[in-house]
Order: sequence, then C-alpha cells, then structure tokens
Amino acid sequence: MVKRKVIAVLMVLFVVLVGCGQTESTKQSSDKATKDEKNETVLYFARHGKTMLNTVDRSQGWIDAPLTPAGVEVAESLGNGLSDVKFDKVYSSDSGRAIETAELILSNNGQKELEITKDKRLREYNFGTYEGMMNEEMLAAVAEYENLTPEEYNNRMKEEGFYKSIKGFADSLSKLDKEKSVEGVNWPAEDSQTIVKRLTTGVDDIVKAAEKSGHKQVLVVSHGMSIITILGELDKTAELPAGGLKNASISKVTYKDGKYKVESVNDMSYVEKGQAK
Repeated sequence: MVKRKVIAVLMVLFVVLVGCGQTESTKQSSDKATKDEKNETVLYFARHGKTMLNTVDRSQGWIDAPLTPAGVEVAESLGNGLSDVKFDKVYSSDSGRAIETAELILSNNGQKELEITKDKRLREYNFGTYEGMMNEEMLAAVAEYENLTPEEYNNRMKEEGFYKSIKGFADSLSKLDKEKSVEGVNWPAEDSQTIVKRLTTGVDDIVKAAEKSGHKQVLVVSHGMSIITILGELDKTAELPAGGLKNASISKVTYKDGKYKVESVNDMSYVEKGQAK
C-alpha cells in the first residue's frame, strides 16, 4: 500500500515537472519569437502611380511628370489597402511623382501627419540625353549599339530577366550618352555600378536609421527599375519578375541579423484590398 502511494506521488510530481518544463519551453519559444520580431525591420517598397509620361510611353528617369487621374486613384487605393499597416517612417525619392504617391498613400491609410523624408538616392535610373524620348527609340538605339535588331534585343532581355538586362541596358546607354552629350550641359546617363551604389547605400542608411530609432515598419516610395535593382542586389536568391513592376505595387523586404530577405515582389493585393473598401 505504501509502495503504491509512493509511486502515485512520484507520478504526480513527474506530471508537474513535465508541465513546468513545457510551460517554460513554450515561454522561451514565445520570448524568442518576440525577440526576433523586435530585431526585424520590414521595408515596404512602393512603385509610384502611373504618370503622364508613362501613359505616352516616354522614358522617365530623372525627368518628371504628375500622376494621371488613374495614377492618383491607384495610389489612393494602395493607401486604403495599407490602412492596417502603421508605418514608423516614410521615405521617398525626391521626384515629384514619388512624393505625390507617398502623400496619397498617407492621406488614405490614416497617417497623413507622418513626415516624408526625401532622398535623391532613391531616384529612377538617369537616362541622360535620352530622357523624354519614346521608349521604343531609346531601346532601338541601345540595340543598334550592341549590333542587335530591336527584336533580338527584346528577346535577349526576356531570356536574361528584367533585373539583369536593365543593368546591361544602363551600361550601354551610359556609353552612348557620352558620345552625344556635352560635358556640364546635362546630367550624364548612369552606368549600372553608379546606380547600384547610390541605391544600396540609400537603403542601408534607411535600415541603420531604423535600427537606431526602433522603427519596425518603413515605407519607401521609389521607381520601377530602381526597386527591381534594389531587390536583386539585397537578396541574390530572390525570384524577380521577367517584366517590370506594376504602378503602386508593393515589394516587401525584411532585414534581420545583418541580412536582407525579399518576402514578396510586385504585390497588388493592397491595391485590390483598398479598391474593395
């Protein structure tokens, strides 16, 4: 009888100890998840809304144009769709179309009072003397420079993918522009090395500021080619679209323990959510 009582007591003790261990283990897992979340910064890269120059298919790098009515509408829908996301900080290219988009997003997600920090490093590629030219003409000039027909050049771009091909495009255009431009008259077309350096240092500085200030959710409004380049440079494993990014799309990147990870690309679900409201 005594032996049975001892066994029963030991079994109760074992259950209590196991329960405590599980509770402690659960607590540790929860604490780790909370700690990981605290150490993580989420960057929401938004492409600006459609502009007048987008509509007429003219090249638009450092030159600017206002959003079209449809461009305004899609930026407003994006803001509505992001109403559940509370941004700690907002950055924008200093181009008017990006600033206008950022303002519309904040006006519609309930954070109109949030200051927009403008950074020229977030600008689109600079096309030099080819700014404002019909995109078809600019591509034809680069194709000819590389001894290809426009059709052959387009096929190669599709094979290489947008991220790789636009960097090669920038290098060829930069060389072409040097042959055409007069020094000091215009800003020269940028080569890929120049573009990558300004974009990545800009994003690195945004993350450093976020870590210092404890900002966890950051909105960055930029441009199609620039955002694709940022994503490709930050995360070499990222699966990037063969074509460009849609206007007002969101591409999400997380930063944790010194590493960037692309979580989503060209996401229009926030716009769709905003349109449904």
